[in-house]
Amino acid sequence: MEHYSHTAPVASGQSHAGGNTGPLVIVTILFFMWGLLTSLNDVLIPHLKAVYTLTYVQAMLVQFCFFGAYFIVSLPAGMLIKKIGYQNGAVVGLTIAAAGCALFYPAATSGYTLFLISFFVLAGGITILQVAANPYVTVLGDPQTASSRLTLTQAFNSLGTTVAPALGGMLILGGVVLSSSELALLPAAEQAAYHAKEAASVQGPYLVLAGALLVLAILFAMARLPKIVDAEAITAQGGYSEVLKHRHLALGVVAIFLYVGGEVSIGSFLINFLGDPNVVSMTAADAAHYVSFYWGGAMIGRFIGFVVMRKVSPGKALAFNAAAVIALVLLAIFSGGHLAMWALLAVGLFNSIMFPTIFSMALNKLGPLTGQGSGLLCMAIVGGALVPFAQGYLADTISLQLSFLVPAACYLFILYFGLKYANMYSEK
Repeated sequence: MEHYSHTAPVASGQSHAGGNTGPLVIVTILFFMWGLLTSLNDVLIPHLKAVYTLTYVQAMLVQFCFFGAYFIVSLPAGMLIKKIGYQNGAVVGLTIAAAGCALFYPAATSGYTLFLISFFVLAGGITILQVAANPYVTVLGDPQTASSRLTLTQAFNSLGTTVAPALGGMLILGGVVLSSSELALLPAAEQAAYHAKEAASVQGPYLVLAGALLVLAILFAMARLPKIVDAEAITAQGGYSEVLKHRHLALGVVAIFLYVGGEVSIGSFLINFLGDPNVVSMTAADAAHYVSFYWGGAMIGRFIGFVVMRKVSPGKALAFNAAAVIALVLLAIFSGGHLAMWALLAVGLFNSIMFPTIFSMALNKLGPLTGQGSGLLCMAIVGGALVPFAQGYLADTISLQLSFLVPAACYLFILYFGLKYANMYSEK
């Protein structure tokens, strides 16, 4: 899942390239941690669903709290950073995210509600961190190589999303999982002990993550970073109603909402999908390793896309990938076994270019309104909170396999957006 800031940054004072290596390493580790923390949710959702015997809709409250934080915290984060500066903002974001991870420890012994609060706090910290840390990628070095630095940090973000499911599968899903019918046969005391043990498997990994985030906060506080002067003060002309008059931006906001919703929804249900008797009846721990293929495909696809999109227009590439995703999701719904499994895992490969492509197309030729446009697009990430609910409702009422019609419908709009603006950059 990509990360963009709301503002266009400029550095005050020249910094020599040699002094940028350390800070750039810290920022790259941040991108890796964002990816890791975001895709660990895909492992925790089936785990918490089994531990607390939740419906799919209840289990999707995890993504609701996580991506809801993006929507609620985005604008306050921008205001906070204006007050305390980018470097202090990154330190605050890291500290709040560490507190969110630490809250998983008491949550394991108190219940699902505290888990949900922990997810919200963690994501709130990540949101502040994104708004604060993104601009550093562009100012730490030569402006001409900024896009290649952003590609590098995005690759590490993808590495985090790829590693997390396999890691989480080993650490969190490694135990023996009892079905609800097996659990019902146990005496009440043993049931309670089982729930406590399963919930506690989350404690160790998240305490380690909390410690890692605190170390990063200390490193960021001590690093000598160039001062960033906010360019938004210069560019802010007109409000959100003004920027929404640009039709390609308004449609881009819808496309980002539906894309993030579709991507997150598929990732959230993958482990349960692979465990479905119609598919491959995999254990949750084994299925978690395959979720890494979903996110790893996105990492590989980004490199392929980087080459292809120098020749093919972004709109056409987007439309092609959306059509491929729709075909793969329909194949996963209406087939079974390994064919259904690999069809759904292959979606990651075609997701790869969508977020940055939609984002850049939506901001095309906005000029001084780019800051506001970027802010609206970042808020549209709330799709990751809402779309999984719709799929969860279908999974509970019809069937898990048919519930994937929800993300398939999301990609239909992305296909339309790509075709509508297929020749955007060739138009005078």
